[in-house]
Amino acid sequence: MSTDHPGDRAVHDPALQQLAAFIRESEQILADWDTYSDQHTDLDGWPHDGYAYGMRAQRRDADTWRAFTRVRSSAKDMLATAETQMRRLPATAIQPRWTYQLGRLHSALERLTELRDDWLATRDSLPPSAEPGSAEYDDARAERNGEAWSYLDEWASAGDVLLEIHRAAEHIPPTPPAHEPVSTPAPPPPAGHSAAAKR
Repeated sequence: MSTDHPGDRAVHDPALQQLAAFIRESEQILADWDTYSDQHTDLDGWPHDGYAYGMRAQRRDADTWRAFTRVRSSAKDMLATAETQMRRLPATAIQPRWTYQLGRLHSALERLTELRDDWLATRDSLPPSAEPGSAEYDDARAERNGEAWSYLDEWASAGDVLLEIHRAAEHIPPTPPAHEPVSTPAPPPPAGHSAAAKR
């Protein structure tokens, strides 16, 4: 997706706003988790109540998966747009880490897509009695969230690169529109040449 066209910006700018909201929400989820972990573990990092600690970790995973919902549908397009923007930036405006970070986001998104597809297949294979709230359903969903958490955290920690590239691209003058060449009429022949032609 290029942002040269106003219609592209109308899609890309809101997507970046949603990404920024996801990053903020994920940071708060992680901060809340760190506070809980500090208060409910001993000096060696072992939880005082293993079951309660595990349930709280599941809540962290579920909250982060749910927060990423606002980004999921536009994530692939945001990556493509950032790569297009980078190609148009002068070399002096590009941070060396950007390419590496975009690669990390690509890999994480691919794995998240696989986990989502696996979850849908698992959900469809559950018996009719396995509804949300049942142990069978909730355990399968918690497993998905747990496997996804590190990839979601990748987007929370490296996703800001998409905002950085966009800000850099905003400072590059837009490419002027192409114009059709204007034909210039040929100058009239010299007066002497015209008179000689009449003789």
